[in-house]
Amino acid sequence: MKVLGIGNAIVDVICKVDENFIKEKNLTKGTMKLIFDESEFKDILANLKIEKTVSGGSVANSIVGLSQLKNDVGFIGKVSDDIFGTQYEEGLKKENVNYYYTKKKESLPTGTCLILITPDSERTMCTFLGIAGKINANDVDEKIIKKSELIFLEGYLWDEGEPKKAFEKAIDNAKKVAMSLSDLFCVERHKQNFLDLVKKKLDLTFANESEIMALINAKNFDEVITFVKEIKKHIVITRGEKGAISIIEDEITEIKANKNLAIKDLTGAGDLFAAGYLHGFINNQPTGECLQQATTLSSKVIQQIGARL
Repeated sequence: MKVLGIGNAIVDVICKVDENFIKEKNLTKGTMKLIFDESEFKDILANLKIEKTVSGGSVANSIVGLSQLKNDVGFIGKVSDDIFGTQYEEGLKKENVNYYYTKKKESLPTGTCLILITPDSERTMCTFLGIAGKINANDVDEKIIKKSELIFLEGYLWDEGEPKKAFEKAIDNAKKVAMSLSDLFCVERHKQNFLDLVKKKLDLTFANESEIMALINAKNFDEVITFVKEIKKHIVITRGEKGAISIIEDEITEIKANKNLAIKDLTGAGDLFAAGYLHGFINNQPTGECLQQATTLSSKVIQQIGARL
């Protein structure tokens, strides 16, 4: 198997809202808020028109993208044996993704992410993790890990306790490890852990500009480039309208962002960017081609609603 993803198994619920809704619910536009109270989550969702539901989660979106590019891929993520859990499993199988998890009735429901899209196409997420955030080492089969050329992890799932043990087991048994830093707030919560991972454990790291700058407390982007060269690692950074950059030790490759796109929804932009880059990476393509594939997929997905092509 080319790539095995391990991440939050989340059903995406996509809704369109106006700017006032974001303010009324005390949300920060463009970020992801973790909601721990199911009733709070239901309150936000109440009276909203659902545009679409998809078997999502950041890494799962990337894995589906890799499958669509004809790669042999799999995914591990925890769901409950409920309606959303069944939909989730069926959704991945339809996309030819091998799902390495056997669901059972859990104390918490399958995780759900409410994706609120404002008129400017920005997405603000409210995530009720449910059972997804309870993944543990027993859920990760080391035989499947060892059969994979690369495992892809998401920062969203990194937490103290059981999820961290699951991650460590996966990393310890993997041939190569890639990870997305996922979210600015996620970086702030786990800064030291993430810094250790980037420096010592990861073969490939995905981040956007604000995430990587927050991780190392950089004042400008030149400090980021210096940092990556010093640690001699492979880090890929998306920079919005400035395009994207891949730094592999001393080698820097840049690509410009595609212009004049009819942007409808930024959901999944980073996930599909990672899918495109990983496709090139695992198939030994030059870095420039990896970035081109990443930019092409990312540009396509933001011209539609949802994180799937």
